[in-house]
Amino acid sequence: MKHFILNKVKLVLLGLMLSVFMPVHAAEDEALCAPFKDAEIDQNILAVMLKAAEDGHLYRIKPDSSKMGFCINSPLGKVEAEFRQFNGGMALKENHKPGTVMVSIDVDSLETDSGLIESMLKSESFFDIERHPDIIFVSTAIEWISDAKAVFKGDLTMHGVTKPVAFYVDLKKVKSEQGEDLVTVKATTTIQRSEFDMHTLSPMVDDRVSLCMTLDAYRYKV
Repeated sequence: MKHFILNKVKLVLLGLMLSVFMPVHAAEDEALCAPFKDAEIDQNILAVMLKAAEDGHLYRIKPDSSKMGFCINSPLGKVEAEFRQFNGGMALKENHKPGTVMVSIDVDSLETDSGLIESMLKSESFFDIERHPDIIFVSTAIEWISDAKAVFKGDLTMHGVTKPVAFYVDLKKVKSEQGEDLVTVKATTTIQRSEFDMHTLSPMVDDRVSLCMTLDAYRYKV
């Protein structure tokens, strides 16, 4: 009961922060945070993202110019797939201070060159979109290697299983022609699908899956 009450208090405080920090952009902030509210993550991370927006350190992903997908080897050759719907943001402070990254992917938006393969990937045999409609990544640490390279360590939740992963990242900050602060993040990692309880067609289909993303994001200011 005590744990239940504490969770309720956290949600109430989060709601107050939404209304106090960003009254003008409440709808946009709800769109950013909504996919993560029911996920099994520390809800305080959402508060960190909202505070980053207040301080001018939040970069919101631009889905229209970003790409996210994976590739896997099979007897038919390399299978490549891309997700069309995803959102999230990155709290990236100056001087390589610790930050936070959150990304939510709509698995049903997956597309491949083959309708048959696409249907199979969405089925119970693989992603099982009926029971597990989202893939979520929430960072736990950002380790900077240089001004333009970093490692995003965090928890990846996929197919109902959460495992630690590390994305190797190239990051570039630029300004648009309109003077808008932008950041482009290219991130890659390799996982084993068996660790996420996806064993279908093993060992015919490779257990290793390469995840890759190119994210364009803009600095979001309150």
